[in-house]
Amino acid sequence: MKFSLLASGSKGNCCVISNHDTKIVIDCGSTQKYLKESFKKIQCEITDLDACLITHTHTDHISCLKMFNHLPIYSEDELNVPMQIKIHEDECFQIKSMKIESIRLSHDTRCLGYIIQDQKDKLVYITDTGYLKECYYEKIKDADYYIFESNHDLKMLIQSKRPEYVKNRIRSANGHLCNEDCARHLRKCIGEHTRQIVLAHISEEANSKEKALSVTQSALADIQCRPEILAAPQFEIINGGQDD
Repeated sequence: MKFSLLASGSKGNCCVISNHDTKIVIDCGSTQKYLKESFKKIQCEITDLDACLITHTHTDHISCLKMFNHLPIYSEDELNVPMQIKIHEDECFQIKSMKIESIRLSHDTRCLGYIIQDQKDKLVYITDTGYLKECYYEKIKDADYYIFESNHDLKMLIQSKRPEYVKNRIRSANGHLCNEDCARHLRKCIGEHTRQIVLAHISEEANSKEKALSVTQSALADIQCRPEILAAPQFEIINGGQDD
């Protein structure tokens, strides 16, 4: 299984996941120009995709939905698209050789994370959540790949020029994971099969790649497994995984 995180953050989110016979995209937020250029860079035609999965309906996740209207689009909210497949939390479904399970996240609108598996690999995609239910630990345990939100540094968030109500929303249970909470969840879930972790949805104003990496690296320093840990900028393609 391979993945390409094309965009990650408050200005847009999009991730392509593929294996030997299946290609899916999670979310489609950004500009059409950027996404077209990014698909070209990873040598993937949008027409080659098998499906589009939506985490939630905030603009930074669905702004380019029309580009993918030719695909089956999986979402729990009504999107008024030609081929929508309604899904719900804790639901398993199959897209060709990929088995996908949705999990409930905690955001200020209904939001899903996804566990994607094929015969060889398991990938966990979790962003836009204020907390993660511990009942999901067993489901996401020992994945090969994690794309996991590490949104903000709490001190930087508090010192930022954002309005207080925005700060309170971000650090609430219906907001976004801070670096420390991200690291805490990962510490409890990664295992001997874990090869790569991508820290995602990093705030450009209330965090930095260096802070996010430092917190997670420190939290995992005494764990026997040694996965590669990457931090995703807003607009820079992060490739991971390996060929089948």
